[in-house]
Amino acid sequence: MISTNVDRGETAKFDRLAARWWDPDGESRPLHDLNPVRFAYVAERVALDGARALDVGCGGGLLSEALARAGARVTGIDLAPAVLDVARLHLHESGLSVDYREIAVETLAAEMPGSYDVVTCMEMLEHVPDPASVIRACASLLEPGGRLFLSTLNRTPVAFGSAILGAEYLLRLLPRGTHRYGQFLKPSEIAGEVRASGLVLEDLSGLAYNPLTRRAWRTASVAVNYLACAKKPA
Repeated sequence: MISTNVDRGETAKFDRLAARWWDPDGESRPLHDLNPVRFAYVAERVALDGARALDVGCGGGLLSEALARAGARVTGIDLAPAVLDVARLHLHESGLSVDYREIAVETLAAEMPGSYDVVTCMEMLEHVPDPASVIRACASLLEPGGRLFLSTLNRTPVAFGSAILGAEYLLRLLPRGTHRYGQFLKPSEIAGEVRASGLVLEDLSGLAYNPLTRRAWRTASVAVNYLACAKKPA
């Protein structure tokens, strides 16, 4: 099954970043800085050692490898082939084991429903035409009692100023055009789709980032970037 829930312009953007994905001072620098906070958010809420984990929109594998290092059996999926090649190559350097697949999450959900204890989908929802479809597929892939972890950008003026004007135009931390404001998602929209998918929303937490000090931390404010945790009822 070929997914129509993909914007090839978006996957092309990330393929262009592939070569320097693992360079902490390259174009993916913010991802390197944010990844430890995102990983900690997951690790505090689920037992990862031996867990079956799926990283949706895995990119070059920053979170996938962190999950694998914690003992999870990880599958990473993405639709940007050059980025997946980089993810696979980096396994030779890290010595970790991750099963990387070029497959849409909707396709995987049709093949393997109820197969994962943990599903993560970080910084992907704002890059697809139908984020609700992704959330439904992630919910289907969870076994009862499993948890879904999401991160995305809020559709607020301050998020526009920080993520687009600041990060892309003023500080040039990201290539221009990385984000489109109209695709940002309000927490109420995420919460609605999570519940419509049969999950129970357990937490919403803000994610703050100072690009000058390269410090990232969790915060009560969800005005810019935020994390969400939802559980599939047992």
